[in-house]
Amino acid sequence: MNETINGVNLGNWLVLEKWMNPALFDGTTADDEYYLPTQLDPAVYEARIRTHRAEYITERDFATIRSWGLNSVRIPVPYFIFGDRAPFVDCVDELDKAFNWAEKYGLSVLIDLHTVPMSQNGFDNGGLSGVVKWAQTPSEVEFALTVLERLAQRYGSRKGLYGIEIVNEPLLEAGWNAMNPMERYKAVDPAMAEGSAPIAADWLKDYYITAYHRIRRHMGDDKAIVFHDGFDIAVWKDFMQDKNEYRNVVLDTHQYLMMAEINGCPQTVEGYDAFVQGTYAPMIEEMSAYFPVIVGEWCLFNSLGCGVDTHGGQSVLNGEEGAAAETLTVDEKRALYRGLADSQLKAWSKGAGHYYWNYKLLTDTVNTPGWIGWDCWDLGRCIAQDWYPVNHK
Repeated sequence: MNETINGVNLGNWLVLEKWMNPALFDGTTADDEYYLPTQLDPAVYEARIRTHRAEYITERDFATIRSWGLNSVRIPVPYFIFGDRAPFVDCVDELDKAFNWAEKYGLSVLIDLHTVPMSQNGFDNGGLSGVVKWAQTPSEVEFALTVLERLAQRYGSRKGLYGIEIVNEPLLEAGWNAMNPMERYKAVDPAMAEGSAPIAADWLKDYYITAYHRIRRHMGDDKAIVFHDGFDIAVWKDFMQDKNEYRNVVLDTHQYLMMAEINGCPQTVEGYDAFVQGTYAPMIEEMSAYFPVIVGEWCLFNSLGCGVDTHGGQSVLNGEEGAAAETLTVDEKRALYRGLADSQLKAWSKGAGHYYWNYKLLTDTVNTPGWIGWDCWDLGRCIAQDWYPVNHK
């Protein structure tokens, strides 16, 4: 990898997250992508999804991203991208278009397999809330591997391809204990959720090795194969270190200030900065001795900017009550976010690059009660308010 990654995620485009576009779920009680089609007429569901995809990201967005000085996009894709898992709607045509746009505007693409059947983490962004049984289901593990192979076959020789990420945020025991997904994301069907469990580190290592070989045979060594740390970065120190067998392997870690808060970080400007410089920066520097390290997801979101303790990023959709009015002035908020941007970008510079989460969201954080502080998930809104430095290196 020659160029440091300075990128942004195109989340909520091909993989839905209700909080980022609540209107898409209108007329249903669904909280995730799995249940949305169960509550809509099939024709209505397909029309709603296809309209969303056509409008949410277009060529102009790639031009905008380039104008900000960014050089890469991470695109979350679902396991049903090829249209072989009814009732879900395929989206490979959209990814084809994304590659054409990216290559026109000089952006690279990291394809991220963001969801798998029966879920790898139980999060709403995993497609099925409160269920973590993918790793226990051999047929679905194999299915995920076939999706990765087909992605590698289709895009492996594309000029714009930076790499393929094997699976997003598989949940190891440390992350399971910290985030408590079964409580945070309630399962609609308790019987389906029964037996959910964190993924074992040894199992995940074996899966990553299998996936590496299945993907690598379809694309050259100039393309990266990216694996996520499962929210336990230290367990990967001696992994895939044989350079004759494993080539261009990149470690992805996701570091959010809301996770720092869960781990006891004080909700103050000084507390955040101390945590970023004292924990994140040395961790990335240490792991960079083993792999190129990218921070595949991060943002400026924090409870101080929201004016309330969000308990690790929980929103009004999770039953949390947001602040009724801003607690910081415009200048105070700019100082907070700009300081956190500078602090985190300094830490990420210890590694091989980063992708902001997210490019945009459609939640109206101005007119909808409870969403104060959530606008900083939207990179465009951050740039417009001078919270994030454009054209930085």
